Amino acid sequence: MQQGEQAAMEAQKGLASSAADLASSAEQQADSADRRTELAADRTVLAAERTYAAWVRTGLAALASGVGARALLEDVVPRPLAMAAGTVLILFSGFCFLAAVWRQMIPVAPPRPDTPRLPSWLLIGVNGFLLLVSFSALVGVWVQ
Repeated sequence: MQQGEQAAMEAQKGLASSAADLASSAEQQADSADRRTELAADRTVLAAERTYAAWVRTGLAALASGVGARALLEDVVPRPLAMAAGTVLILFSGFCFLAAVWRQMIPVAPPRPDTPRLPSWLLIGVNGFLLLVSFSALVGVWVQ
């Protein structure tokens, strides 16, 4: 019986060691999954900033195109058509500046990312200024 008891004790030790290894492995898996989730949240923030930059870039291109279209088309097509082309492009630029802020202000769902988001006051200030420039260009297209 002693030999059977000894074998049972060794089996119990091996089982306890295996259970400890399994618990450690599960803990590492959970930590790894949490970190992957945090990194995914960081990528989401950075993707939102790239989208913001794309909206602003498109708005600036539309603004320049609107002013240029008005100036270049004036002697080529009737004046109302040149004004309409410039107006539509400049209005589109204003839409882009508004959409950039609106898209960036959407809250990020938990988990919270490690990467800080751009401050709201900065986004509103910069895009408000760009919207003002668009409005001024629109006035310039119509007054000229």
